[in-house]
Amino acid sequence: MNAAHAAQPRCASENGIRARTVQHALAWLSQHVSSAANLHADSRAIQPGDAYLAYAVQGADSRTYIDDAIARGAAAVIWQPSSEHAAPAWTVPNFEASDLPDLAGFIARQWYGVPSRKMRVIGITGTNGKTSCAHWIARALTAAGTPCATSGTLGFGMPDQLTAMGFTTPHAPQMQRNLAQLVQCGARAVALEVSSHALHQRRVNGVIFDTAVFTHLSRDHLDYHGTLEAYETAKAHLFEGPDLQTAVVNRDDPVGQRILARLQTNRAVRKIAYGIGEPGGAPPADTVLRATAPRTTATGSAFMLISDWGRGEVETHLLGTFNIHNLLAVCGALLAADVPFEAALAQLPKLAPISGRMQCVGGRNGAPLAVIDYAHTPGALGAALTALQPVTRARGGALVCVFGCGGDRDPGKRPLMGRIAGRLADRLVLTSDNPRCEPPEAIIDDIVKGISEPARIQRFADRARAILQAIRTAAPEDVVLVAGRGHETMQDINRKKVPFSDHDHVRLALDARITGALTAGPDRLTPGKPLKNALGVQGVQR
Repeated sequence: MNAAHAAQPRCASENGIRARTVQHALAWLSQHVSSAANLHADSRAIQPGDAYLAYAVQGADSRTYIDDAIARGAAAVIWQPSSEHAAPAWTVPNFEASDLPDLAGFIARQWYGVPSRKMRVIGITGTNGKTSCAHWIARALTAAGTPCATSGTLGFGMPDQLTAMGFTTPHAPQMQRNLAQLVQCGARAVALEVSSHALHQRRVNGVIFDTAVFTHLSRDHLDYHGTLEAYETAKAHLFEGPDLQTAVVNRDDPVGQRILARLQTNRAVRKIAYGIGEPGGAPPADTVLRATAPRTTATGSAFMLISDWGRGEVETHLLGTFNIHNLLAVCGALLAADVPFEAALAQLPKLAPISGRMQCVGGRNGAPLAVIDYAHTPGALGAALTALQPVTRARGGALVCVFGCGGDRDPGKRPLMGRIAGRLADRLVLTSDNPRCEPPEAIIDDIVKGISEPARIQRFADRARAILQAIRTAAPEDVVLVAGRGHETMQDINRKKVPFSDHDHVRLALDARITGALTAGPDRLTPGKPLKNALGVQGVQR
């Protein structure tokens, strides 16, 4: 810690001056930290000489960690005052800003040189589809000649060089720093996943969005937002930015229709609507992307894309109607980025499933087809199962669904997911997801309440055992959907992060089945341990 800063008096709030504007805050910062310092709202990220921004949003209060930030070397603190933090005994300069939750992103934007002015920024929001759309936009734009990064659930960076973040959308100061780093790495565009939490907590304040994409909305995060109406309101904020140039909106979704309706009076925003079939009663748009004659093929899906720019047949390795919607969203974002229609159309068949999104494993050598998907909401689970029904019929087998629900989250969606799975799948294997601090069996009990035929249910609170048993008992022609966790590699159990990968467990069970190890094996397998240790079989290890 700088000695001059350590000499500051108790409650050194610059004689009570409050930072009311971004300019005041920046001027104050420039007096107390070097231009190379970083701004953080997470004390764990502080390095000596950095500045700490401490403020409260729903569910989080970084002021709680001011002492920790100072102990880690923070040279200055800008904070949102409150009665609980009236006279702190800090030894570094601090500045009060009552509106810091709103200002943090704008302060950081200026501090890092307004990075979103230096590249095209595409924001994607919606309950599902954000990750796939962001990655596909980044890949397609890059292939079309504009180096495009991505930021979201899987990390930030160029699509093949991602750095993990821990959030779908990071805190406002970190968001601006990430954007600045992407500019330095040569990105000329970025596709950002924008969560409802991020919009409600103003994490993207200060980001200048050129294009906003809406995928769809279904029940999720009601433990945070309280109501679907509040959830929708949070999502809609992405389309209210003063710098927005283009909105790409799913007009098949009722929320998308309401977004389009609200945009009718904003002539500065070009409206691109997309959907399958005829528009029905959707509000008008400046341009429309329409998929007709959608069908399942032996390798994925196909459809005819019709637009004001032209038309063309699209054949893709992606499964499901929801992925046709996602491809239309990607196409709209590419067209908004001035990619010619023929070039955009040519990119769509090249896009492949990303990790944990309708990721197919097995299906050969007498093994069932396993599909790993992140579906953890009623809408997403229904979409995944619906997409797999024609695949299952073509194989002549049964559709098995392995899933659970997260603990300490909206319990109302549990019976809804049970009802959907019970209606669309032939057999159900109920298990844990991220139980957090709830008993897994109690969560499963909630799911069962929505299922009318409990005789088709197997229950295994241990997710490893559930996956193993589903694959052990499946016929070669069956399809096994393992839903809920997708790409995740850690399971949250009683406040502990336990290593767990659905892909690893699926792959291990399939490999063991192929070798014949599952005919009389144990109840669960452990990735990283050779099967010979448990089953007396050589040669299978993941």
